[in-house]
Amino acid sequence: MSKKFNVAVAGATGAVGQTMIKVLEERNFPVNEIRYLASERSAGKILKFNGADVSVQKLDHDSFNGIDIALFSAGGDRSLTFAPSAGKAGAIVIDNSSAWRMDKDVPLVVPEVNPHAIADYKNKMIIANPNCSTIQMVVALKPLYNISKIKRIFVSTYQAVSGTGQKAIDELEAQVKDWANGKEMTNKVYPHRIAFNCLPHIDSFLDNGYTKEEMKMVNETRKIMEDDNIQVCPTTVRVPVFWSHSETVAIEFERKVTIEEAREALSNAPGVKVVDDPKNNIYPLATEAANQDLTFVGRIREDLSCENGIVMWIVADNVRKGAATNAVQIAEILAEKYI
Repeated sequence: MSKKFNVAVAGATGAVGQTMIKVLEERNFPVNEIRYLASERSAGKILKFNGADVSVQKLDHDSFNGIDIALFSAGGDRSLTFAPSAGKAGAIVIDNSSAWRMDKDVPLVVPEVNPHAIADYKNKMIIANPNCSTIQMVVALKPLYNISKIKRIFVSTYQAVSGTGQKAIDELEAQVKDWANGKEMTNKVYPHRIAFNCLPHIDSFLDNGYTKEEMKMVNETRKIMEDDNIQVCPTTVRVPVFWSHSETVAIEFERKVTIEEAREALSNAPGVKVVDDPKNNIYPLATEAANQDLTFVGRIREDLSCENGIVMWIVADNVRKGAATNAVQIAEILAEKYI
């Protein structure tokens, strides 16, 4: 691109904000000016962009003058407070929180799945980044949906602690060290210790017995796939892994989809890498997906309980493809086609 853009990163000092900066650099996004925004306690901190020093500024309503694209990863409350101000200043907001995802006037976008929805950003000057666990699932679902409509999905997730943030990463590390040294393990971030444990509890529980995280997967999948008839039954689990979410996904189609059809479609799909040779112990691993932008799919097999079903194992880096990279990909399409 010959044109360059003024870009703001709101929440620049957080884990996702830092990764957004890294991805902008790696993908050579055409940046004219970069502006780092964060809370008052981080104001004045010096971060880098392509080797140059950039001072962090306090996020406020006047932070977006002259900005073309604002990448937000500052939490839902700040997004609700400051994203409209960014839009009024002429910036297009790409928001990583859950604040705007189900707003009917805000597009919810995964570039490999529904890039056409980006065109609707003008309704509120906001584009929502989906939940990390939803993103990787729909990247793998879309090429299969193109073969046959999907009736029902059963998904169990195994989500890394980095999805909660740096405090959770620190807590897992501290608990493992305490265990190794024979000390008592303590927990503050999660209601139970996470080291050597699995917690079937991500976000708060709702009256229907599901958590907010689980209902995000239900509602966001339907919106992104543009099909309210897809039935989704999720169970989301936090596991003692630092980076990358893993998912078991069982899909029921309207018609029989063969394993050969599924493999071919997934092998040719954007953003997907098939890693599936179980006889040689080759399948997607959280450790190998970390710091990658692809969605890895393996263990592709027939569902023994369902005539028109397929089961898959899906793994992706939750901070990159599940957050930062997806946002930058949206920005790339905006820069190329819309602004």
